Amino acid sequence: MPAKTVVVRIKRQERPGAAPFWQEFEVPLEPAMNVIAALQAIRKRAATRDGKRADPVAWESNCLEEVCGACTMVVNGKVRQACSALLEHLGDPITLEPMTKFPVVRDLVVDRASMFENLKRVKAWIHLDGTYDIGPGPRTSDEEAQEGYVLSRCMSCGCCLEVCPQVNPRSEFMGPAVMSQVVLFNSHPSGALHAHERLDAVMGPGGIADCGKAQNCVRACPKDIPLTESLVRLARETTLHGIKELFRK
Repeated sequence: MPAKTVVVRIKRQERPGAAPFWQEFEVPLEPAMNVIAALQAIRKRAATRDGKRADPVAWESNCLEEVCGACTMVVNGKVRQACSALLEHLGDPITLEPMTKFPVVRDLVVDRASMFENLKRVKAWIHLDGTYDIGPGPRTSDEEAQEGYVLSRCMSCGCCLEVCPQVNPRSEFMGPAVMSQVVLFNSHPSGALHAHERLDAVMGPGGIADCGKAQNCVRACPKDIPLTESLVRLARETTLHGIKELFRK
């Protein structure tokens, strides 16, 4: 009995700025096979469904455990991680496309540098001098630690930016993930020492005021991070910060 196969349609692009095109591949379906395994099978055969030679498809992956966010792509019209997308649940044919909110490097690989540059803009880190021992860090309550842990699960995958209507060429909005990381680091006892710098950053161009409150982000987040709660909290904190700064002048 012939092995069951599935058709995989891939939107391809040879280089940045090149015209995209579609190719179809036929992949033998195996138990618990995910999209990454299908892409590996396609690369091994290096031929389209109709037998024509095809250059290897480019994609990114790393942990294969939905932790790193590297393999994020649009699968059947929905942005998600390819490593956790099982073919048996995706139907036939399966459509793979690169994310649209980042420049395409090649095929399914995109350049997410803008997201990381925005994390730099808001100083999404804890300032610590590692040249000497500063002793144990400040203690936090279990409740505070749990709230911080939920926000720390962000893997900068870009899903929330992909579905956000405010992230577009006409807007400077840095996106929900960046806003939520500001809340995370400002809520940390050590991070709070520089909270005013982060609040100043998100009160400028591309900051919290540019959020359109579509709430698509919280539905698309693969880690169930309460992004809308972070956005509401940040809106309140920037308002209070702005009032304090006004009376300080």
